[in-house]
Amino acid sequence: MDILAHIRLLAHYNQWMNDKVYEAAGKLDAAALEADRGAFFGSVLGTLNHIMVGDTIWLKRLGTHPADHRSLDVVRRAERPSSLDQILYRDLALLLLQRKALDATIIAWTGELTEPDLDHALEYHNMKGVPQRKRFGSLVLNLFNHQTHHRGQATTLLAQASLDVGVTDLLALIPDEQTPRSA
Repeated sequence: MDILAHIRLLAHYNQWMNDKVYEAAGKLDAAALEADRGAFFGSVLGTLNHIMVGDTIWLKRLGTHPADHRSLDVVRRAERPSSLDQILYRDLALLLLQRKALDATIIAWTGELTEPDLDHALEYHNMKGVPQRKRFGSLVLNLFNHQTHHRGQATTLLAQASLDVGVTDLLALIPDEQTPRSA
């Protein structure tokens, strides 16, 4: 299995799913978007903001890799969110614009990654300031796992509001393999 190909697939899956989730969320009025539905981050809007916060925090950390991936320059210059529940944007349209830009950055960044990059031990500090040292490749996979986890919550909240985002399986983007011809 080509791990870089899989990481790039996850980047495209992230973009595809975000497009679907935001399209469904766009059918809710402001009050419904902000209604506390009992999720980790309360509302649909709170959950979508949290995914953006988490992506920004993780990409800022991942952007300290010595390979200095140029596509992350924009993230390195961005302000670091102050908390995991920070509301970056109350306006869904503004959040969507930032989401699309960040998704394009993620796709460009995964295109820059190399296999040796994945083996690097990255040092960073968690939100409490505690030093960490973990394998970069595992942290990249964590970025995508975190997105998927919270997008699953968002799709549940949208379903509770009678909105269907459609197919959500990564399987929909995995290319079919050609059957080998017998000789």
